[in-house]
Amino acid sequence: MPQNKLTDRFGRTVNYVRLSVTDRCDFRCVYCMAEDMTFLPRQQVLTLEEIARVARNFVDLGTEKIRLTGGEPLVRKDILELVKEIGTYGLRDFAMTTNGSQLPTMAEPLRKAGMHRLNISLDSLDAEKFHNITRTGKLSQVLDGIDAAREAGFRGIKINTVVMKGRNDEEVPELVEFARKKNVDITFIEEMPLGEISEHDRGLALCTSEEVRDIIRKHHALVPATEDTGGPARYYRMEDSKTRVGFISPHSHNFCSTCNRVRVTVEGRLLLCLGNEHSVDLRRVLRGNPVTDDKLRETIINAMDLKPERHHFSSNGDVQILRFMNMTGG
Repeated sequence: MPQNKLTDRFGRTVNYVRLSVTDRCDFRCVYCMAEDMTFLPRQQVLTLEEIARVARNFVDLGTEKIRLTGGEPLVRKDILELVKEIGTYGLRDFAMTTNGSQLPTMAEPLRKAGMHRLNISLDSLDAEKFHNITRTGKLSQVLDGIDAAREAGFRGIKINTVVMKGRNDEEVPELVEFARKKNVDITFIEEMPLGEISEHDRGLALCTSEEVRDIIRKHHALVPATEDTGGPARYYRMEDSKTRVGFISPHSHNFCSTCNRVRVTVEGRLLLCLGNEHSVDLRRVLRGNPVTDDKLRETIINAMDLKPERHHFSSNGDVQILRFMNMTGG
């Protein structure tokens, strides 16, 4: 059992860590990165062994949930070896966020390696629109990946949809019906102002969670779910389906008061808040102390004092954070 708990200055216990394994991706989603990206040189990226070391120490400090993110985590070479390692740490919840492109071949190996749950990004069910949003993605590949994940028998599968006015908001009912048909959960996410983009105006594109709920309520009654998933989404149920509908609302209803999360970027920056630049360099500590973990644990514990009370995302499209989402870890 863990001997320590990570607690910040506001009494929040941090027991959920999102670990980015790469800043690279085979898609170029318009809300996540620029079309022409420069990625990190290899020497700046944590090795899989270093990522596992970070994960192990967080678990020793009370972490119960780890999510692997990117970029696209499944493009990282030998990712299954990392999954197998972290899968032995006795986590209550071990998950991955993926764009689904690699799941047709990777879903079953991932589950056998110890992964519990998957979040799969799906922003449109129209092939042309999907390609326009992802710039490089093929819808059929992702749909095959979702089916492969269902067949592999994961504990839970969730669809993630970033809703943008004029891009995919009219597809909300169809996406809900898709989730119901596949017997998976779906979460609708307000676009976050991370990184400078020129492809669309975020202020005009913002579709709030309340607007999405109103769209869904024209087709289904939504009843607030009582269970706590330990993440930022607020979930609702429909009486005639097992599918839950979630909403992540960084603009319209921030989740800061119950935030139990931190992120570690692939270059080893411990981010204390998605919407702030408070961070600590864990890579320097890892490489400066290759044998013992005392300094690493001390650094993680002390970093909790830097976790801010809340983020302050504006809804007018202004960028508060210059790093892109692929650099942050989804």
